[in-house]
Amino acid sequence: MRLPSATPDSLLGSLRSPTYLRWQAGLQVFWLIALIQGPLALRGFAWDWFAPTLLSIVVYLVSYLGVYIAPLRRLPFHAACIIVMGFILWPVNPLSLGYVIIGVTLLAYAPTARYWLVGVGLATLATFVWVMAFRVPVIHLAIVFGAGLAAGFSNYLYVRGARRDAELRLSQGEVRRLATLAERERIGRDLHDLLGHTLSLITLKSELAKRLALVDAARAQQEMEEVERVARHTLAEVRSAVTGMRAGDLGSELVSARVMLEASGIALDVVMPERLALPEPTEAALSLVLREAVTNIHRHSRATEARVVITRNGQDFSMRITDNGCGGLAAHGNGVSGMRERVRQVGGRLAIESPVKQGTVLEIGVALPQSLQGSLA
Repeated sequence: MRLPSATPDSLLGSLRSPTYLRWQAGLQVFWLIALIQGPLALRGFAWDWFAPTLLSIVVYLVSYLGVYIAPLRRLPFHAACIIVMGFILWPVNPLSLGYVIIGVTLLAYAPTARYWLVGVGLATLATFVWVMAFRVPVIHLAIVFGAGLAAGFSNYLYVRGARRDAELRLSQGEVRRLATLAERERIGRDLHDLLGHTLSLITLKSELAKRLALVDAARAQQEMEEVERVARHTLAEVRSAVTGMRAGDLGSELVSARVMLEASGIALDVVMPERLALPEPTEAALSLVLREAVTNIHRHSRATEARVVITRNGQDFSMRITDNGCGGLAAHGNGVSGMRERVRQVGGRLAIESPVKQGTVLEIGVALPQSLQGSLA
């Protein structure tokens, strides 16, 4: 049997890569084994507790699945079903206290914290009523209140950070799209301004040479030589414009990096040449390395300042990325292995210095092809 997929506006669908949620969902399902083993060990088998417990598991699985894959607006309803079911089952199976705690902590995934806090309060109040009505141990009051707050607060912090990261990824994609669009528009304007005037000039001189061909061959030849000179000059300018378009990817990545870091309260300083012509594979790899490094600064560094310095000296290209954060970047963790692999593929080298509490320095060096250096000389 295939489980239904998550809707785009569900808890799983809205967080893009919810590994933590999937791990937690799978772990909590195993708790159902204890729900049956506990009373079985204490009281032995009896239909008066086994039948309602079995029915509650069906309701729980449906509601629990709904928390994760149904639209977010229905999440409080599914979590409330689990809480209510826990109180109903409590008189015949004391371990259904787990239903109450799980339901309260799931409310922390709701769009606002109000549902979770109200849920903790109401569940604690209902537990007090159960203490009075069914002689439930008073310690259960503290368990419901304490576990509901502690575990719920952990879930609330996680989902808030995950939603912020998801929104940031969307904004990053929009910035990258707008930067690409702006670059295309710039190239289009440059080519229009460049070719519009030049092609008009070539047309006029060609018409003049055609009229002079029969009456003044020497003058016609002079005009055609001028047409050739203008055409060659224009071809060089077009190649220059296309080179600028190819170099736009790294520039767009720096724009996205500034948006990401400044949104996290990290000031970014960028130093790079006005024109930077790189082979397309090299620039694509370096853009991904820069993106991974900036993501590490955003997520792990706790820095307040970052700096990217790009230099080009003949065949030697270097990119230095630094921050003033906590340091301690693992040599093969946090995407470093992927960065090393990308740099290695373009024939470069990556060096990392990350002493604890002293920030991190990434040095990327690439030896560019000799042909490219000659083309830029």
